[in-house]
Amino acid sequence: MANPVAYPAPGLPETPVLGDLPESGDPPSRPFDGGGVPRYNLFGVGISSINLEDAVSLLVDAPASGCRLRAHFCATHTLVEAASDPDLQRALAEADLVLPDGMPLVWLGRRQGRRVERVCGPDVMLQLLDRSRHRGHSHFFYGGAPEVLGPLVDGLRARFPGLNVAGACSPPFRALSATEKDDVVRLLNGAAPDYVWVGLGSPKQDLWLAEFRPRLNAPVLLAVGAAFDFHAGRLRRAPRWAQRSGLEWTFRLAAEPRRMVGRYASTAWRLSRLLVQSRLRPSLTPTERFAEEC
Repeated sequence: MANPVAYPAPGLPETPVLGDLPESGDPPSRPFDGGGVPRYNLFGVGISSINLEDAVSLLVDAPASGCRLRAHFCATHTLVEAASDPDLQRALAEADLVLPDGMPLVWLGRRQGRRVERVCGPDVMLQLLDRSRHRGHSHFFYGGAPEVLGPLVDGLRARFPGLNVAGACSPPFRALSATEKDDVVRLLNGAAPDYVWVGLGSPKQDLWLAEFRPRLNAPVLLAVGAAFDFHAGRLRRAPRWAQRSGLEWTFRLAAEPRRMVGRYASTAWRLSRLLVQSRLRPSLTPTERFAEEC
């Protein structure tokens, strides 16, 4: 196959050939203890009960701690997909942080008495890039089309002078072969970033993190969804009042009506069913309920 499009940082070889990159040393083995972050259960998915400031601080400190972790930004779509997908549910259950990216997750957490607020991938990205650059941490961006990834990297470098970009890669929009997966591991470990930002869309990016975490040396992997499109200037974000009130979806719908209308309608319907089922039949897991209906 043709190699994924790579965008090396200044000083790195031009467009590295994946198979030619060396494996780096053994990754650190210290497990992440969750940072003492409690979770609350939504349809079998444990959502981290944390605020934005604490989440960013935890992620900024992660490389120095010697831990290797993965953080998922869980939107409502991801939550309902996990209810009927055992592999996705397992990936989130084994994640170190499952951050509430959708306001319905925040509202449901507060109904359980949790002190939780929205921790949105695009917001965390900007704050973490800003704070980590002063510590010399490096970043790799994996995912997105070439026409998105180039402007993303250029825009972030302009916004955060001194930002250390270890590299970026736009993979094919299909499943990778075993050989291609090995090439990706060599590419990322050869670049030796502190953070790998993954923008493949959910649930693909969540399953990617679960699969590649054991093989990658980078201290932190983050699945951030549409953050690449937002910060590349491809999509416009909703005003803050809309984000806080849970109406950001209306702006996404206006921006991408053909893509989002079916997704939002399906997500709303499935979430409603899950809420009803969780009250009427609490003895069954969401996955068991979906299996019984099929």
